Amino acid sequence: MRILLIGEYSRLHNSLKEGLVALGHQVTLVSSGDGLKQFESDHLLISKIKQNKGLKFLNNISIRLFNKDFRQDQYAKQFKKLLPKLKNYDVVQLINEDAIGTTTKQSIKLFSKLFRQNSKIFLLSCGEDYTTINYFLNPKNGYSVLTPYLNNKKLSGQFSFSLKYITKDYKKLHDFISKNVNGIICSDLDYHRAFKNNPKYLGLIPNPVNTSLLDHQPTNIENNIHIFHGINSTSSIKKGADYFNKALAIIKTKYPNKVTITSTTDLPYKDYIKSYNQAHIILDQVYSYDQGYNALEAMYKGKVVFTGAEKEWLSLYNLEENTVAINALPDVDYLVKKLEWLINNPKQIETISVNAKAFIDTHHNYKNSAEQYLKAWNNS
Repeated sequence: MRILLIGEYSRLHNSLKEGLVALGHQVTLVSSGDGLKQFESDHLLISKIKQNKGLKFLNNISIRLFNKDFRQDQYAKQFKKLLPKLKNYDVVQLINEDAIGTTTKQSIKLFSKLFRQNSKIFLLSCGEDYTTINYFLNPKNGYSVLTPYLNNKKLSGQFSFSLKYITKDYKKLHDFISKNVNGIICSDLDYHRAFKNNPKYLGLIPNPVNTSLLDHQPTNIENNIHIFHGINSTSSIKKGADYFNKALAIIKTKYPNKVTITSTTDLPYKDYIKSYNQAHIILDQVYSYDQGYNALEAMYKGKVVFTGAEKEWLSLYNLEENTVAINALPDVDYLVKKLEWLINNPKQIETISVNAKAFIDTHHNYKNSAEQYLKAWNNS
């Protein structure tokens, strides 16, 4: 099959591509590299504004004063030039409704031509979109990345990226894509919960992880227990970074001779991965039911990850609590208690480390995941 993947988040489409290629398929990936992370693409959409501090500063002023982001125009022009090459694919998959980072009007115009010149079209929900944001805005549906906003509406400015998906313009884009796609796939439980009653929903396919690119080192704790917290400033409030920071401050005071704590901010993906290689415990996020990509890669490498591991997730994979990952909650005392349990029982860290790698091998292997995508695409 000839497959076209549009957009990239957290290396998901790169890993899927590698799985599909390993199975003998021809795959093309078009994306902007996911911001700071700069993941590889066959056709990389480049913003000169991102690469120039002066232009970036002026563009930020334009966004604040006029709601005009010139990066969108750059991406639109580049994608338009690519369109003549992006034809006659058996499958096209968008990683998100906002897959190429253009305005909604530009996206509708560009996607209209893209859809006409290809066969089946699919939408992957592995991040925020119209459906998930509306679902998360209802507190009856449980906690989510929008919980801080629901608790304090004064934070609306920090959630403008999320809330844009429920504006009239994005609703039009959502309606256009929903009408034209053959099916929708979710990457984990957080999005599955929002889409499970959608008539075009094809089901949950666990994130593909290309473990051949990752080094796994057996965990042996000889001296201090190393705890790592990598912060992305644009999403820190959504991931509950402040809860982790407060918990770490307590742990540092109580166990100064037992732990080594490393915190980083806004590292590029490659540097981020290198920086946590020596860690035993990684603090990921508190407002999720399932794991994101960074957590999954860390789990394969044998890290004990504080992340989404809710009861629904345990039930889905038939797991016991605290055997594969630690379910992180927005509760400082709870986080301190869980960290203390590991610090005082280092053998538990070694056990969870082994279990975590086995879990990724079993449920997130990139080739197995690619096979599931092929089945979903073919059967739609």
